[in-house]
Amino acid sequence: MADMAVRDVVIVGGGTAGWMAAAALCRLQLNGTTSITVVESDEIGIVGVGEATIPPIRTYNTMLGLDEREMLRATRGSYKLGIEFVNWGRVGDVYLHPFGSFGRDIEAIRFHQFWLKYYPLGLAAPLAEYNVTAVAAKLNRFHHPNPEPGTVLNSLEYAYHFDATLYGRFLRSYAEARGVKRQEGKIVQVRQREPDGFIEAVVLTGGRRVPGDLFIDCSGFRGLLIEQTLHCGYEDWSHWLPCDRALAVPSESVNPLIPYTRATAHTAGWQWRIPLQHRTGNGYVYCSRYVSDDEATATLLKNLDAKAMGDPRPLRFVTGRRRKFWDRNCVALGLAAGFLEPLESTSIYLIQSGIARLLALFPDRTCNEVEIDEYNRLTELQMEQIRDFIILHYKLTQRADAPFWRSCASMEVPQTLARKINLFRRRGRIVRYQDELFTEDSWLAVMLGQNVKPERYDPLVDVLAQDNTVAVLRRMQVLVRQAAESLPGHGDFIARHCAAAG
Repeated sequence: MADMAVRDVVIVGGGTAGWMAAAALCRLQLNGTTSITVVESDEIGIVGVGEATIPPIRTYNTMLGLDEREMLRATRGSYKLGIEFVNWGRVGDVYLHPFGSFGRDIEAIRFHQFWLKYYPLGLAAPLAEYNVTAVAAKLNRFHHPNPEPGTVLNSLEYAYHFDATLYGRFLRSYAEARGVKRQEGKIVQVRQREPDGFIEAVVLTGGRRVPGDLFIDCSGFRGLLIEQTLHCGYEDWSHWLPCDRALAVPSESVNPLIPYTRATAHTAGWQWRIPLQHRTGNGYVYCSRYVSDDEATATLLKNLDAKAMGDPRPLRFVTGRRRKFWDRNCVALGLAAGFLEPLESTSIYLIQSGIARLLALFPDRTCNEVEIDEYNRLTELQMEQIRDFIILHYKLTQRADAPFWRSCASMEVPQTLARKINLFRRRGRIVRYQDELFTEDSWLAVMLGQNVKPERYDPLVDVLAQDNTVAVLRRMQVLVRQAAESLPGHGDFIARHCAAAG
């Protein structure tokens, strides 16, 4: 049988996506026949504004064997325990979407069902007080989870804030130390073979030719291979997610160094705030139909916590996805695969999950359609599930102070999302489909945080005696508070373990 193993993997584009792919795929070189080459040009800038992550990033880093403290020093990073949402339900509303779980189920009945019964009666605390990650976040505390099962601190979950450009450089050093080659140069031509249209090489300025068996498109919004060459098409989701522009600007760091991202809704979009060791990352994601670029710039700069460290950098985008993420011998990752605004910090996760699927379905040189179809099916499903969760934030607003928010509240949403909202409104039910990314606790945090009150609770709650149940809830609250208060300050923990030089 002929040897059809992939020998040359060519990654087009560096940045976060390109170097994440290179670092993860470099293990393929251990077979002695496969080589990995990253083609990137210093002339072409990278988007690189994504600085907040979600807990699965730790799985990726562990797979590579990265030292967390070394990574945080190199990327000027901090810890992240969740996202605080300001002005999303109504102007003045504030809620936290924390990582980790709320309380513990009682006799196989969901914890939040008891809370739905007893909180309106004044017999339970606010929901966040049953989540140790949430309480630690609001106290500006951090420590790693306790690995002992059954302890309160075992349920603490975390991710990172870091400088995405520095993270890319960190992974580049990792990959190059393990044999990945980098080709500097701008691609001026993509060559396809006859008659199947597979990509056989990219040609750089000056005529240098980089051949490959498998190409990974990390070229950003332009999709040099997946779109400009293979014409896979794009599915536009802007009728559900109408924001089409963003401005990004760093500002000077301020104390305390909070362990959570903040997303503040304005009249035509929302502003992010991401605290790093050496600066704060800021940006305004907005809809150009409702606010001018100049007005958006003024809003962003007016709402910074400290002095801006430069001029806001503009970005334009259309939310949506490629109709195919893998076509022939080309796989698109990152912005080349599609774009979902960074409201829930999923951009880097989508790169990571795309890499994981590629490794699980890694092809030979024939790139079998069965593997391609499965990759595309799973990626499409995941992007749609994340899309629905992001739409949820807009749909559930009660703001009537601005046309943008009135439009969001009245829009028709995908049936997949409408079913989830209706189930929750009826009796607080949350159904998680096909191993989707966001847990029941995440849906609970956003729906209750944006004032969706179920009509009823699960009738099984009434089976348990009220006095005993209320005592259990009180004990949970006390243990969570004690555990969170036992943790060191977030800034102190970083200073002691992973402070960046200078």
